[in-house]
Amino acid sequence: MTPILSTLQPDFAKVFDRIVDARRESDSEVAGQVADILQTVKLRGDAALSDYTQRFDGYTLADDGDWLITRERCEQAYHELAPDLRDALELAAARIRAYHEAQLPENRDYVDAAGVRLGAIWRPVDAAGLYVPGGRAAYPSSLLMNAIPARVAGVERLVVVTPTPKGQSNPMVLAAAHIAGVDEIWRVGGAQAVGALAYGTKRIRPVDVITGPGNAWVAEAKRQLYGVVGIDMVAGPSEILVIADGKNDPDWIAADLLSQAEHDPTSQSILITDDAGFARQVEDCIDLQITQLSTAKTARASWDAHGVMIVVNDLLAEAPALANRLAAEHVEIAVDDPEPYLKAIRHAGSIFLGRMTPEAVGDYVAGPNHVLPTGRRARFSSGLSVLDFMKRTSFLGLDAASFAAIGPAAATLAHAEGLPAHAKSVELRIK
Repeated sequence: MTPILSTLQPDFAKVFDRIVDARRESDSEVAGQVADILQTVKLRGDAALSDYTQRFDGYTLADDGDWLITRERCEQAYHELAPDLRDALELAAARIRAYHEAQLPENRDYVDAAGVRLGAIWRPVDAAGLYVPGGRAAYPSSLLMNAIPARVAGVERLVVVTPTPKGQSNPMVLAAAHIAGVDEIWRVGGAQAVGALAYGTKRIRPVDVITGPGNAWVAEAKRQLYGVVGIDMVAGPSEILVIADGKNDPDWIAADLLSQAEHDPTSQSILITDDAGFARQVEDCIDLQITQLSTAKTARASWDAHGVMIVVNDLLAEAPALANRLAAEHVEIAVDDPEPYLKAIRHAGSIFLGRMTPEAVGDYVAGPNHVLPTGRRARFSSGLSVLDFMKRTSFLGLDAASFAAIGPAAATLAHAEGLPAHAKSVELRIK
């Protein structure tokens, strides 16, 4: 039975601190293993990828036909899908594309009061590498969520890496690749695939940015390679925080909590409510629903190890502050009027408003990206967007008049900082 915490208990602050500070991510052993893998890929390239793929996926990469999944195969998978699945993918793709098109930034080009021309130009990176899981589960939705923003940003080359255990690929993932217009799909996964995207091999040309979720080894590889390439974020285990009053159907809330628990044994589901009786009802519903899930073993392990229920005295007065401390990946607000909570909660990957907005809709067809910060990183980072595939270049231009207006101050500051060559490059023009 999951203990129900109360904000009224004397030691609540100390217990809650432990929940906030708990880390469910990779340890030093994983970091060391990943460092070895990356160094091996850097030195041995395709040979290392072949060895690791045989070892971890039971698949032999012999010639080019074994390495690449062709565009023709992706198109075939698309046409072979059941019509309802194909329609669902197309609906998801259209909504994701429309949402991310609205994110495109505007260039700036203007002349200020001193006569200086200033501005910035946004340009896409040349190539993006997209990691698509294929181990515990294969997610066509993740491919759409990563590839479509990259295309909207204007990236010319989209490269997917995905493990294919024993050579088996997920038809829906291939269909999603066709819909999104992916250029290359390589049958490699794990930290070694991330290394190949960053360093390049004889077969796989390097990319500029790597995005997409993966296991602890994939997340650690991205962490270690940041600086060699850009990354979206270091993704950890999934999280959901549900803020719900006692008017909700406990079955609904239980299902919402389990929607993240079933991802991984290290996922975390948290309920904050103002009704202790409702919390017990939700727990009973969780126990019943778990028995009906094909993912029961994973969901049970997650809920038993990391599930949390918190009862507050005043939901609106207390829940937002707790939510800001948790900075969860997903925050559901299942109340009649979620607007005050939306205004008060500053730290969340994505917020789901009202009783009819389960997080699962956001995972697939709502439009906003489901690649979101975990591990309390929503305090300082955001979900995946078109900006992750773009960079901003500033520019400025002066004529004689504008140079005369601001140049002397630049020379003065250069001297003050002890940089005479800086000062001279300005002063020569003043003369």
